[in-house]
Amino acid sequence: MIAGRKHRVVTFGELLMRLSPPDYNCFVQAQQAGIFYGGTEANVAVALACMGCETSHVTALPDDFTGDAARGHLNRYGVDTSFVIRNAAPLGIYFLEQGIVHRPGRIVYNRDHSAFSAIVPEVFDWEQILAGTSWFHWTGITPAISPGAAAALKQALKEARNRGITVSTDPVYRSNLWKYDTDPAATLREMVALSSVFMGGPAEINMIFGTSFEDEHFTDAAKFLMEECPGIKSVTQKTRSSVNASCHKIAARCWDGKELYVTEAVEITPVVDRIGTGDAFAAGLIYGMLHDNIRGALEFANATSVLKHTVPGDACLLSAGAITAVIRSRFSGRIIR
Repeated sequence: MIAGRKHRVVTFGELLMRLSPPDYNCFVQAQQAGIFYGGTEANVAVALACMGCETSHVTALPDDFTGDAARGHLNRYGVDTSFVIRNAAPLGIYFLEQGIVHRPGRIVYNRDHSAFSAIVPEVFDWEQILAGTSWFHWTGITPAISPGAAAALKQALKEARNRGITVSTDPVYRSNLWKYDTDPAATLREMVALSSVFMGGPAEINMIFGTSFEDEHFTDAAKFLMEECPGIKSVTQKTRSSVNASCHKIAARCWDGKELYVTEAVEITPVVDRIGTGDAFAAGLIYGMLHDNIRGALEFANATSVLKHTVPGDACLLSAGAITAVIRSRFSGRIIR
């Protein structure tokens, strides 16, 4: 990994409180639960801050002690919260029952009418927020939350394009979140067209464009996407295979318009916490693309995702140096003295 100047990355999305019983307990038997804070875009900001980037997360939080605690989580890891707005709506919550071996994990969300869902685009001054920014990251979760969130994101993307800022997206589609009257595919198509780094594969492209690419036709799907959205310069996907909830293999692939890059698969046994592993991949890819060539960036992203499986909580909290050291050790897991 090549060292470089400190880059500023801005992310935009909801920050949630996570409640999860300890020691892989089921909720039905639990007497207590651990508190974590996360949200896919916020997780990217936290991970990048731990790697040494200057990061700012833009969101809305309640104007009460739960909002203070959530904001404190971001500040603890060095994420700037100067552009966080506060309102009277509550903090979104999700409940996680972690899976282990043959028992899958389960999640229930309670984010309707949250502080973030109540936002209106007028509260964000994107010209000021994006000043001096190298990179802007968004996911398909944000425009799904509410019309106000979608409109605010669209404004951010247009301002980022006007400023020549690199824009990355993980256009994840979660049907249970889109509860207002809109066409999710059309909304995502418009926003993807304003982006330059696409983090997804055939399944995401099929959903957005109504195509039917098979998983093994990743390159064909990537070429199609680049034809439909000429602003997209690279298509990168994390791939996963699993024996059970505690044993996974992670690899990655990327098409940059000229060449296909593929990493070796890395086995993870046991999986400590799967939550946020895609966000860790996104953070690793952003960091890698800011500091290295595409091959190095892909390897760094895959390693970051692999290592997040070993870190409890929603975000990867490892430094860039620690991740690079693991890559150089070929994931041996030997003690560093």
